[in-house]
Amino acid sequence: MPSPYRLAHFVEILSATAVLAGCASTAVTVQPSPQAPVCNAASSALVLWAPHWRPDQKDVAAREEAASTGLNNFLAQSGCFASVELRRVPSLEASAVIARLKHAEAFRPKVVGIEVRELGPVVKLLSSAALVEGGTEVVLRVTEYSPDSAAVLREFTVHWQNGGTGVVKGVASLPADMQATLSAALQPSSAAR
Repeated sequence: MPSPYRLAHFVEILSATAVLAGCASTAVTVQPSPQAPVCNAASSALVLWAPHWRPDQKDVAAREEAASTGLNNFLAQSGCFASVELRRVPSLEASAVIARLKHAEAFRPKVVGIEVRELGPVVKLLSSAALVEGGTEVVLRVTEYSPDSAAVLREFTVHWQNGGTGVVKGVASLPADMQATLSAALQPSSAAR
């Protein structure tokens, strides 16, 4: 039979685990909304991506690796396009997009830019020291370009959040969070219908 001290300690650990596990929910905001699907399962595409981190961003290399892994996994598994060429570019400025179009492996009827503005865990302390609100957050700017001139055809922002009160997440979920955000933004299942 466990001692009262051990039982009390076990209850404390169980309570702390319940607080840390929390109840997570996902929220997606698209601006402007609504957006037609970017994906077209019958089309090929050139997808360019670039980070646009804030000046004080921490762990840039790890975040870029997570973004790259999430993008590659999404494009390989989602059926978003019939074939795709994914390229990391320094920025999605018009000159960088035009330069990349000149060096693309083949003509692609779809040219999509993904600018990663935020990708990481979020933790906020609430009014009580025992309560935390956290999770992960992804912010992308999605741009569709004319394959001929690199003119912007449309542009929108996607803000994806997963978390809630009592939720504490680390960086391990970031590639999957990136995939979930891309799915919400590019809408592969809607395009297949």
